[in-house]
Amino acid sequence: MTTLAARDNLRGGAWLIADLSLNIWALALVKALGPDYPAAQIVFLRASVGFVLIAPLIWRDRAHFQTIPDLGWHALRVGLSVTTLIFSFYAIARVPLALFTAIGFTRPIITMIMAAVFLREVIGARRWIAAAFAFLGVLVAIGPGGLAWSAGLAALAVVVLTGSAAIIVTRRLRAAPTIVLMAFYTIGLTVVSAPFAFAQWVALPAADLVPVVLIGVLAQSAQMCFLRAHFYGEAGFLSVLSYTSLVLSVAVGYLVFGEAPDIAFFIGAALVIGAALTVTAKPATLPAR
Repeated sequence: MTTLAARDNLRGGAWLIADLSLNIWALALVKALGPDYPAAQIVFLRASVGFVLIAPLIWRDRAHFQTIPDLGWHALRVGLSVTTLIFSFYAIARVPLALFTAIGFTRPIITMIMAAVFLREVIGARRWIAAAFAFLGVLVAIGPGGLAWSAGLAALAVVVLTGSAAIIVTRRLRAAPTIVLMAFYTIGLTVVSAPFAFAQWVALPAADLVPVVLIGVLAQSAQMCFLRAHFYGEAGFLSVLSYTSLVLSVAVGYLVFGEAPDIAFFIGAALVIGAALTVTAKPATLPAR
């Protein structure tokens, strides 16, 4: 019987910050490649590079694959992850990076609700209030005119639902070794996306090979950090802390793509950061009576 480590939000939060940072740069590279490549092709190439990276680890830890329970949950996680990534890569090439991240912040809210309903996790009032303020900050940051309808936003609606569900399934598989989760995820992405990728394949010029490899390296590293974050941290804590990626995405959007934020962003970002700081602080311990 596997003995699970106790929840450690400080350690889980550190892993999550690493995940967010690596993932932002991977998405920036996807956005830089533009809409000329089918999303399924980018997912396939990203997963193929990731498989090459973790293949030695799979061989080293092959004993973990002798008995694998919960195969159905692993398959569900792969299906949800493939859908999320394909729609994410489709959307990121068509909407501003900050808007992509801001709309993605509805995912933590849905994840918190799913965690409370399906995982029976207790989400305290302080975190619900912090989540509400963070979500308000997102709305302020993107401005009243930032939600004009587009195919990219439609794709993001799918990402919100499937991405939240994938997180819940990942937490259901908490007892599985990290290498098993990474192997199922990476190999599953490669196999499932392959038919869609080859059906729409666009030849890659030599200049785009390095960015594609980097997407795989950054994304695979982020996936490992993500798994460790959700192994240690509580869903409610990690959900609200993930709002800090808004600051990262806007910074990268400004520095790389010239997407300059306005005053509304800074007001919204202040709400987001304040909410994140609220959940990282431990509540005061009341004296015994």
